[in-house]
This record gives sequence, structure tokens and C-alpha cells, in this order.
Amino acid sequence: MAISHISVERFSVTSSKAFQEVVAGIEARIGRPEIRKFVADVAASQTESELEKVVHEAVGPSDLMEFIRFDIGDILRKELGERAPRSLRLVAGNPLIMKQMVKFVPDAGSYAPVTILIDERSDGVHLSYDRMASLLAPYGSAEAIEVARALDSKVETLLRAAAASSAP
Repeated sequence: MAISHISVERFSVTSSKAFQEVVAGIEARIGRPEIRKFVADVAASQTESELEKVVHEAVGPSDLMEFIRFDIGDILRKELGERAPRSLRLVAGNPLIMKQMVKFVPDAGSYAPVTILIDERSDGVHLSYDRMASLLAPYGSAEAIEVARALDSKVETLLRAAAASSAP
């Protein structure tokens, strides 16, 4: 049995935009494939090039796709009613990027795809993300960290864009 300590860097940006406008900004920039079809298409792919084609068709302009979402606010509303803040957790990523990291650090599969949290607070709508490079740093793989930093850049660019502007 082994227990490791992992220090995490959290990237967060706050938007003055309305919650739904921020969510629409994310949705316009990431792929949102019908997930059952996507999984079936991945399973049916026979070669790396076929897999790449399936993934490239699923990702959006940010090179990321949504796998699933959890409406945390809906759960809060069961107790608090309409005064509950809206909160949405998106699990997003790119299977090809995940594959690159897992080749060097198998534990990267515990962290990818990533979580994006979009939640209302008194000072605005927060968009938060735990940086993959910080999660992989303890494993000491320069190759995995390089891929993780590129992923961090994609996610952080997505969050900044969604926080700053309306959906394209």
C-alpha cells in the first residue's frame, strides 16, 4: 500500500457575465458529441488514425469535448429552492491528449478527463480548474508534464474566453 501527497494548483477566473451566458460560452467552444455514439465509434475504430478521426470530429474549437455534466445546482435546489446558486461540473478533455500523458504516467488516467467547475458566488460566476501539470508533477515525467502544460493552456484559454465574452 502506498499513499502519495499531491499538491494541486487551482486556476480560477471570475466573470461578471450571467451564469447561462458563461455556460453558453463554454458550450460554443467545446465539442458535445452524443456520448454513446462517440464511445461506440471509439470502440469500432481499428487503427490509431481511425481513432484520431473519431476524436477530431468530437472536439470543438478548443480541441476539447464534454464527456458528462453534473448539475450540482439542481441538487442544491432540492433543499434551498430557487435561492440556491447555480453550479455545474463539466468533465471534459481530449482522449488523444489523455493517451499521451498515460503513456508516460499511468496514474494520469486518474485525472483525465478533467473537471471544470462553473458556479455562482456573490462576486460573480467562477470558472475553476485543477491544473494537470500540478497533478502530474510528483511523478517526475518531463514528457507527461509537457503534455499536461499544453492541456492546461487549452483549458485556461477556454475558461478565460467564456468568462470574458459572449458565445461566438
